[in-house]
Amino acid sequence: MELFRNKKILIVGDIMLDSYIFGNVDRISPEAPVPIIDVSGKLNKLGGTANVAANIIKLGGTPIICSILGKDDKGDTIISLLKEINISTDSIYQSQNRTTTNKIRIIGNNRQMLRIDEEIKSELGKDEAKLLSMIENVLDNETIDCVLFQDYDKGVLNDYIISIISNKANILNIPIIVDPKKKNFHSYNKVKLFKPNFKEFKDSINISANSREEFLINGSKILHKRGIDIVFVTLSEDGIFISYKKGSKTINKIIPGTARDVVDVSGAGDTVCSILAMLIDDMNIEEIAKIANLAGGIVCEEIGVVQIDKNKLLKEYYDTKN
Repeated sequence: MELFRNKKILIVGDIMLDSYIFGNVDRISPEAPVPIIDVSGKLNKLGGTANVAANIIKLGGTPIICSILGKDDKGDTIISLLKEINISTDSIYQSQNRTTTNKIRIIGNNRQMLRIDEEIKSELGKDEAKLLSMIENVLDNETIDCVLFQDYDKGVLNDYIISIISNKANILNIPIIVDPKKKNFHSYNKVKLFKPNFKEFKDSINISANSREEFLINGSKILHKRGIDIVFVTLSEDGIFISYKKGSKTINKIIPGTARDVVDVSGAGDTVCSILAMLIDDMNIEEIAKIANLAGGIVCEEIGVVQIDKNKLLKEYYDTKN
């Protein structure tokens, strides 16, 4: 069977531009004890919700991004990069009130040495109504298979926006997937799947436990009481913890990771979310977790934020089935 089918995914959240400056380091500055990089190249890539959208395109889906950018050169660059890979920018608004988030990574001798962040993290203010209007227009006029909240805590999402869109998606019976950050962690209720990483989970769930597994299980109980069907916690190289209902029972399980030659973890969470959005409701969650593990590992083998290679992912997945 075809593992991925074309789905239309609405992605709501923060967009970023990931910029890279590459070079060689073979000396220390005489001005301060810092390395000098002789620049050999520069590169701009899609980040945040835009990277998730690019992954969904690679998997054969159709992403629709709803977000707010700054009306600046970096915002223009993101719009151009999205158009290059045929992702619609109709529901992305460039506002004079915002600065486009830009993560600038300095790569010397194939290692990340420094990251510089340019951003505004305040809430949208008067641009909030524009964002809600765009999202509601998409939900009213498109056949959406999944709503994906991508929260990077850069100001696009807040409790009000989350509640309005979640209520509408639930009325329309559209599954909701959440990639949360700490600020809005407790704003999500009645969603299909909730995907924090372990640090986000630990920082946001105030309980005591004798072990990591006990903490995950007891913390998941709290989230299930909020109407969250599946708790899906990424554990880096240790794999993924899942907690879900099966009949009257709650299943708690760790899906182990696979040994990889990890070079850079940037963007791995975005890749996992794209897998979840494309496969949710198509197969059981344990199988989805195995595929997500593989996909996250594959993109970690390259420097910088990269999108998943669908053919490589399918080959590795089917090899594990044989």
